[in-house]
Amino acid sequence: MEGLLIHALLRELKKELPALNLGLAFPEEGTLAVLLKGKTGRIFNLVLHYRPPTPSLVLEEKTLLGEPKTPFQRQLWARVKGPLVEAEQLKLDRVVFFRFAGEKGFVDTPPSVLVFEATGRNANLLLLDEEGRILGVDRVITQEVNRYRELRPGLPYTPPPPYRKLDPRTLTEEDLRVLLGKPLKEVIRHVDGVGQELMRELARRAGLTPETPLDEAGLKRVYQALRTLVEDPSLRTELSEELRRRWAEEEKEALRKPLLEALDREIRTLRARLGDYQRALERLEEAEELRHKADLLLARLKEVPKGAERVVLEGFDGRPVEIPLDPALSPQENAKKLYERARRLEELAEKALDLIPKTEARIQELEAEKERLKTLDLKDLLALTQRPKEKGPKIGLRYTSPSGFLVLVGRNAKENDLLTRSAHSEDLWFHAQGVPGSHVILKAEGKNPPLEDLLFAARLAAYHSKARGESQVPVDYTRKKHVWRPRKAAPGQVLYTKAKTLFVEGTLPEGEGTG
Repeated sequence: MEGLLIHALLRELKKELPALNLGLAFPEEGTLAVLLKGKTGRIFNLVLHYRPPTPSLVLEEKTLLGEPKTPFQRQLWARVKGPLVEAEQLKLDRVVFFRFAGEKGFVDTPPSVLVFEATGRNANLLLLDEEGRILGVDRVITQEVNRYRELRPGLPYTPPPPYRKLDPRTLTEEDLRVLLGKPLKEVIRHVDGVGQELMRELARRAGLTPETPLDEAGLKRVYQALRTLVEDPSLRTELSEELRRRWAEEEKEALRKPLLEALDREIRTLRARLGDYQRALERLEEAEELRHKADLLLARLKEVPKGAERVVLEGFDGRPVEIPLDPALSPQENAKKLYERARRLEELAEKALDLIPKTEARIQELEAEKERLKTLDLKDLLALTQRPKEKGPKIGLRYTSPSGFLVLVGRNAKENDLLTRSAHSEDLWFHAQGVPGSHVILKAEGKNPPLEDLLFAARLAAYHSKARGESQVPVDYTRKKHVWRPRKAAPGQVLYTKAKTLFVEGTLPEGEGTG
């Protein structure tokens, strides 16, 4: 969620402050809804979705329900009391402070502050006391994870690192000259509160494209569009036909450029290798000369002085031949060294003869791929650039379930631990009941796979366990969010709840293994 969108929402919320706090609800593990009655009489929910990677902040009219689901939510239930008196944004950053006044009662509840960090993959929600000390946090951050700041109960709250950007609410047209000659999309780097979505909206309002280099006239249009964006950052979709065409063309070029550059880099590398192979062939004559010198040394052993650095011998054709020597070696050892050098050169030449046609063919394939890329439409280019890229080494055995879901199997305690910790909270986790075995992850990510996929993953868990080969193996499965590693437990040792059990054979199911 981008800074200017948060700013606009808070501007609407502040019209209702102070607002009576009618109670908290928790629709999901990572969602808090505060039911408020504003000073105008309006009743609405302030909804904070605080789990990465897509946090959000909305004002919702409909009724939301839900009991606390985590210890942190239970803490919020007990401590966030009294009217909401203030809602402040840190600059135009994605960090918001909500101050609640507390309430008097049989046991007074002191004022508290909710800090909502809507910072993408680092999103978080914290509860502070009046002095800014952390009382509770959804995601604890230690120094091992972030050396700049720790987020854990008992420490004073430190906001995210400061940065310097232009404030769109106060900037002048002159301030924007830093963008002169640069594409409009660079506005993200220089103007606070503007991300990808608002940058595109800004371009639409200015009648430009994200790739348009800004001249003097373009800067004026961007400045005027920014002023309207501050007042109303609502996203729209209408574009003129000409602007839509230009956007599509520039987007295609922006997607195509890195793909072509990658192919060019590979072609340059292959051409350099081709040059190496050609030089290896050219050095075949050198190999023949080295063998001739080695033969000559062995034929004229008595003529070679001991400890000499070079010697001139009569060649087999009667001409003198100068031969460099290693004085620490005997004539026989020097000959052997020359034979070895000749053999290496011959091996390189032989390898080059095999690789030259393959390399030339690969270069032709890449050149053809370059030509094909130049003809692809936007949809095809997006498909190429949005392919998921795996980082780092592959962890675990990989299988494909009957419906096409990826299934991962840990091969040891360390892999079991890594697979389970890195799985999506809504993936399905499988383990043979009551016996040592592999952790198996079915990459469902919230979907409900059919029974045949569940049985497939369960059989993998049974097969990769001490119950391998048995006819009726009970296998428990649950969502990964219900699996946790106890404190001080060894890698791979976990506890889990809300499990169901399948009975399967401890044999390897038929399916596509991907290594």
